[in-house]
Amino acid sequence: MDVILKENERIDDLERNGYRIIQNSRKFCFGMDAVLLCGFVREAEQNREWDRIADLGTGTGIIPLLLHGRLVGKEKIPSGKQIVGLEIQPDMQEMAVRSVRLNGLEEEIRILEGDIKEAAALLGRGRFEVVTSNPPYMKQGGGIANPESSKAISRHEVLCTFEDVAAQAADLLVPGGRFYLVHRPERLAELMEILRKCRLEPKRLRMVHSFADADATMVLIEAARGGGTFLKVEKPLIIYKDRNVYTDEILEIYYY
Repeated sequence: MDVILKENERIDDLERNGYRIIQNSRKFCFGMDAVLLCGFVREAEQNREWDRIADLGTGTGIIPLLLHGRLVGKEKIPSGKQIVGLEIQPDMQEMAVRSVRLNGLEEEIRILEGDIKEAAALLGRGRFEVVTSNPPYMKQGGGIANPESSKAISRHEVLCTFEDVAAQAADLLVPGGRFYLVHRPERLAELMEILRKCRLEPKRLRMVHSFADADATMVLIEAARGGGTFLKVEKPLIIYKDRNVYTDEILEIYYY
């Protein structure tokens, strides 16, 4: 299905089931963190029964689109099962809606406009088996050139904090439901404290490194609503085996 592109917009091929996504070069575009998060979800969820997934701060809609491709593939989600993305920026939400329409997935994916801090009220408490988020990594502070810009809102905690995201994820999840996120390792201690405060028990953790001998640049976390204390720390995920050469595992995540 064709859609009308607006100024500075382009269509990118996601190289999965023929899916495509609309992005605006002047606004925030998705990166590797969203792709790795979807791969992290797929590892855990492919053999589980699920009905609803919510993605908080969905932006371009990349996570709903990739999750549909990874968890469902070319088959339609059975009746009553759906992926919902929530985005506060009207222009980003509208663009994501057009991407869903471009792929003919209106019955499987919904992109709604709304504030993360009101997610449970908007989407329904205790209705989701899975919640995902690629939240703003940086705390709000000085030095942001334009705090109202799309890039600033996506990268800095301008409109919500991590605690806002975690609290709403907990309210959205069914007991035992899973919350998946990607964040910065330097905030790991704070993230763990907030997750447990919000009744989300960390269950899996994986550090992401650009090279095997480099410091971690990202951390992937799976937390469960309720349950006992047990955390599995997985082997590090290495992005490059040589300069500009992806490792086999990264290629598998991208092209599985």
